[in-house]
Amino acid sequence: MNKAFFLTLSLAIATTLSAIGAGNVFKVDNPDSKLSPYTGMTRRHWIEADKYLLEGAFSHIRSLDDPMYFERLGNVCYPKDNSRVRGATLEGMCRTLFLASPLLREDSTLTINGIRLADYYRRQLSLLVDPDSKQYVAHRGNRGPCQDLVEFGALGISLFICGNVLWEPLPKATRDSLYSMIESYADGPTIPQNWRFFNVFPMSFFKSKGYEVNDSLLVKYVRLLQGDYRGDGWYLDHPNYDFYSMWAYQLYGELWARFFGREHYPELAAQFEKNFAEMYRSYPRMFGRDGHMPMWGRSNMYRFAAAAPLAWGEGINYGWMRRIASGCLLQFLQNPDFIYADGVPTPGFYGLFDPVLQGYSCRGSVYWCAKAFLPLMLPESHPYWSDTENEGFWAGMKAGEVDNLWLPGPKMLITNYANSGAAETRAFCDYDTERRGAEKFRGSEQYNRLAYNTLFPWMADGKNGEVAMAYVVKNAKGQWEPMRRYTTTGYADGTLHRTVWLQSDKRFTMSLADKTLPDGMMRSDSVTGCATPTTLRLGHYSLPERDTPIKEATISLKNGLKAYTIYNGRHSLALVPIKGWGKVEYVRTEGLHPETRFAETINATADVNGPTELKTLMLFKEGQFDRKSIEKAIKQL
Repeated sequence: MNKAFFLTLSLAIATTLSAIGAGNVFKVDNPDSKLSPYTGMTRRHWIEADKYLLEGAFSHIRSLDDPMYFERLGNVCYPKDNSRVRGATLEGMCRTLFLASPLLREDSTLTINGIRLADYYRRQLSLLVDPDSKQYVAHRGNRGPCQDLVEFGALGISLFICGNVLWEPLPKATRDSLYSMIESYADGPTIPQNWRFFNVFPMSFFKSKGYEVNDSLLVKYVRLLQGDYRGDGWYLDHPNYDFYSMWAYQLYGELWARFFGREHYPELAAQFEKNFAEMYRSYPRMFGRDGHMPMWGRSNMYRFAAAAPLAWGEGINYGWMRRIASGCLLQFLQNPDFIYADGVPTPGFYGLFDPVLQGYSCRGSVYWCAKAFLPLMLPESHPYWSDTENEGFWAGMKAGEVDNLWLPGPKMLITNYANSGAAETRAFCDYDTERRGAEKFRGSEQYNRLAYNTLFPWMADGKNGEVAMAYVVKNAKGQWEPMRRYTTTGYADGTLHRTVWLQSDKRFTMSLADKTLPDGMMRSDSVTGCATPTTLRLGHYSLPERDTPIKEATISLKNGLKAYTIYNGRHSLALVPIKGWGKVEYVRTEGLHPETRFAETINATADVNGPTELKTLMLFKEGQFDRKSIEKAIKQL
């Protein structure tokens, strides 16, 4: 069976079972419109949301010995056989503990679905070192970096949070056995990126409890992590910039400083905190006015973990940070496809969606999202919870304003649109997908789109050239290949400049210029190198088809131009081919969009045989476009 069949089957199953779970969305009971005028969410509601997710997870638990294992969905996630079930179980336990730990810190007697959480997690910890248990984890031995290390890193964080509830009551022999086993992983090899934190946290926790650890290795890993900082609040999680810079580097660095670093390594802690403070200049602006996050980068099944670092700054606009975090949380918890029929979040972005997944994830991996609940460690009197929600930066924007924030360190551009409330991110992608051992997702739609918008999650490429917010080129094999080898060359006067070449043929090159406008962008691109005749396609964003068919309209403009528009009852897209294009078509897709089964985009096609100038106006808005609004945009060029 081919990939398209599996994708269609997965979506069909998701559509059927999401109907079963439809209506199982989180409800904000008695919203507080005074403290939180935009979302109604207070600390109490966040606790209720936390328990809502825990209830789904613990609906699978009948006794203290039951593993936290959830059945696989889709065709990407592990385990694909029985060989990695134990690993998936460890993920389920350690990651749901992110949900439980701040609640247990406050109430050690908390019970969910008849299971006392403190008793359950203590029992699960003891089973990790019981050779007769299915949850047993052996010492690392000669193993290299592995998923167990990741989960022990998570466990180290949770033990810092509620160790008095989970760690201290354990028998000393059990604590010693856990130390010996976990330290065998922490005091060992890792992957040279955010994974180093998974060594650092267990070693730090054990050192805080008086155990002997490899101090020199701990310090070495911390310094290497800090060496990944590129300025402007961003770390490079080799080889990409993505949310790992925030829900990993920035969050972990700040928590490590608070839990351990300030006392034991104040100089290193101060560096993490300095880098963390710089995050607030740019990162909050990556979220839309409504707090929604863009679908960007790997591990997007972690969703609202993107909001996890926002609460921890000093002297920041706490009301805006909570408004963002609550909006981001509700983006998913109030989507009927988020929770599957079995009470566990789907592997996907909204519902089940294989193109957004990676093979290193299992069903329980989704609970990495629970890091967003760690601010529940902060008391209700903390300004993050007590300050009134506000719109921060957005409140100062005027109608028709578009604001660009250029970050020279990571070479990223963040754009905020006052008219639509959308935030847009442009980040580099330059990954060799053909090298031996390549992780192909690093050059996929998750990174190679021209822009990522909070209103329009990316659509997967189709085998027939269907594309959204990217260029695809017909390569020598007759396949539609996306451009992915980008270099950002600079930003000036509201325009981002990039070059790009085709992975399968370095002789095909382009220069790209994105100029942002109040309702979209003007693309002034050029094919600068083309050794053999070929065809390329450019796609606009895509719109999900909701209750009614998407409306298509072609509008004649001045100077012989035409605008091709689509409208889904909520948003409109318009594409105006100005120079260099041949055919423009409306493209309806099935099984390629993360929100709905059917979606539509607009594609422009050009046949090229040498240097070719390509100019394209691409607009978006809430409501429908008409001739007047499009011609107004053209006058702004």
